[in-house]
Amino acid sequence: MMALAFRNVGVSVSDPIETWPSEAVHTALERGGIAHWRRLSAAIDADPWGPVARRVEEAVADPPYGVGSLMAEIIATARDRVERSERADVAAEIARLVADSGLTGAQFAHGIGTSGPRLSTYLAGTVTPSAALLVRMRRLAARG
Repeated sequence: MMALAFRNVGVSVSDPIETWPSEAVHTALERGGIAHWRRLSAAIDADPWGPVARRVEEAVADPPYGVGSLMAEIIATARDRVERSERADVAAEIARLVADSGLTGAQFAHGIGTSGPRLSTYLAGTVTPSAALLVRMRRLAARG
């Protein structure tokens, strides 16, 4: 890792990146190297909406960081990956709820006040139901 030092902050470059304040993130983006950017990227990948991602997002909103567009893409990619995983988790829960209900798909859809085709979009993960509809699904499955 190339030599990088923070000034006027209570952390060092070797401290966990999650402890770095915004000024340290700015310094790493501005004067750091690929090893520092990889650390930032790994923290973003681990928690795309977490404090490191937010600090990087704020930092790259104001140029002149040449690495800014790359960091913005890293944030977007990490968030997209997590969102796809979350949609798949919801779809799997819905499939389990339908199975637990003992109803056909059409009966289950009717029981929650939607159509069969709409239920299919939930099961495929292409559409995520509202929180209220998910609660309705859980209640219907519990009756089964």
